[in-house]
Amino acid sequence: MQCSSHDANPRTETSTPSSSLWATEPTVYVIDDDASVREALADLIQLTGWNARAFASAAEFLEVAPAAGPTCLVLDVGLPGLNGLDLQEMIAGERAEMPIIFITGNGDVPMTVRAMKAGAAEFLTKPFDEDVLLPAIETALQRSLAVSNEKIALQALRDRRASLSRRECEVMDLVVSGLLNKQVGGELGISEITVKAHRGRVMEKMQAKSLADLVRMSQRLGLHPA
Repeated sequence: MQCSSHDANPRTETSTPSSSLWATEPTVYVIDDDASVREALADLIQLTGWNARAFASAAEFLEVAPAAGPTCLVLDVGLPGLNGLDLQEMIAGERAEMPIIFITGNGDVPMTVRAMKAGAAEFLTKPFDEDVLLPAIETALQRSLAVSNEKIALQALRDRRASLSRRECEVMDLVVSGLLNKQVGGELGISEITVKAHRGRVMEKMQAKSLADLVRMSQRLGLHPA
């Protein structure tokens, strides 16, 4: 397979500029039952500056706890036991932040379509060149980082929403639905001054800089106020 060509043209960690820019070292998982392919891929990934973890089967991979930081999976389709496509389906929910790059020596159109429809980042046919694989991994890791950051940000937003009192939640929902303070007070049976006080605390706790900001937060949380 052509990815072993790095032996004749050694790479170093500095040859991939982005390799030194990650806050947490990215981890690239490799699953391939061919030992020579598996080892060549792992060596290439390590030389590029990422952490590589290689497995001979899907079962071995599933026994390991997910790594922290950006991750992606270089996955052979034709594995013994649980094949690559079935593994993709199995981990789709619990490891959504880990893009999958499929590799195969016997790819066909239906197989490729199934993988891509299920969210695969790339589908490569052996033999492939490292100049094709490495950019695919780089893109997948960037995607993983973006998804992880979004999950962290969304959880922080949920925590801020949870810090609101019941009345503050009611005020927030009515305000983002477009009601004026006087109308909110009428809905809740409280004075306009009280509404303003609750609204101020909502803005502070939610860390919203404006009403538009608060509306966007509500949308991200999936709230659907009356």
